[in-house]
Amino acid sequence: MDTLKVAIRNYAAHHANSEGLATTPVPGLRMMCVGSPPGDLHSVYRPLVCLVLQGAKRMTVGREQRVFSAGQSVIVSADMPVVGRIVQASPDEPYIAVAVELEMATLRELAAHLGDMRAQRPSEIRTLFAEDTNAAVLDCAMRLIRLVDRPDATPLLRPGIMRELHYWLLSGQHGKALRALAAPDGHEGRLAAAIAILREEYRSRVPVERLAAAAAMSLTAFHKHFRHMTSLTPGQYQKRLRLIEARRLMLDEGFSASSAAFEVGYESVSQFTREYGRLFKAPPKRSVLRIRQASGKGRESLHQVEQANAS
Repeated sequence: MDTLKVAIRNYAAHHANSEGLATTPVPGLRMMCVGSPPGDLHSVYRPLVCLVLQGAKRMTVGREQRVFSAGQSVIVSADMPVVGRIVQASPDEPYIAVAVELEMATLRELAAHLGDMRAQRPSEIRTLFAEDTNAAVLDCAMRLIRLVDRPDATPLLRPGIMRELHYWLLSGQHGKALRALAAPDGHEGRLAAAIAILREEYRSRVPVERLAAAAAMSLTAFHKHFRHMTSLTPGQYQKRLRLIEARRLMLDEGFSASSAAFEVGYESVSQFTREYGRLFKAPPKRSVLRIRQASGKGRESLHQVEQANAS
C-alpha cells in the first residue's frame, strides 16, 4: 500500500486540481490527494470501487451513511446521489484514495460464470459496501496506475486488469450481494434503465409513466422501489442532476446563474435560486465565489471533483 500511496502523491503533485483530484488518461481511473479537507461534495455518479489508502471520508449514499478509513475498499453499486466529506486529512498526512469505475457488463458476465445471480428482494437491496482491501485488489489498482505513463499499453492491458479486478470483488466479502445486484431480473437492474433515461434527458420533463415502463414496473411499484434505492423521488433525482450540472457550468464555463438555470432546464430563475440554495447551503453567486476564492484558481474544474468525489 505504501508504494501505491507514493505513486498517487507523486502524480497528484503534478496533475491534481485545487481540490486534490487528479484524473488520468486511463479510462475510469482517478486519484485524490487532499491535505486541507473541503466541505460537502454533492454528486450523482456511476458504480465504482474506491480504495482508501490514507485518511478517512464520510459518505452518505441513499439511506446509508458510513465513514471509510485507510485500508478499506468502498463499493457503490448503482447510479446514486452522494454527499461526501473528508473527515481525516492534514498537509502532512493527506487523504489519499484511488477510484475505478465499475463496468456493469463485465460484472454481469463474470457473475454469470460464478453463478448464484438470484435477484434480491427490494428490502434487501443495498448500494454501499465496504470491506478490508485485499492484496489482489491493491495489485490491480497498482497495475492500472502503471498504465498512466504507458498510453500505448492501455488498450491492450487494461481490459484484462479490469476483468481481474471485477473477479476479486465478486470473490470478496460482498461477492454474493454483487452477484445478486448483477442479476438481469433484479429491481436494481430494472431501475437502472429508468435512471439512464433521467441522466440522458435531465433537461427535459420526463413522464414518470415512461420511466416506470423502462423499469417494467407499475407506477406504484416504480415509485416505491426508486425511492427505496435512491432515497429520492424521480423528480428529486432529476433536480439533483440539474443543480450539479448548473454549478459545473458556473464554475467551469463562466455561466451566469440565470444562464446556467436555463441551460439545465429551469424555466424560473427564482425557483432555481431557491433550490440551489437548499442543496448547496448558499445562493448560486455566493457559492461560486466562495469556491473560487478558496481554490485560488478561478474556474478550475470542480466538475471533475463532483464526478469522482467518491475517490
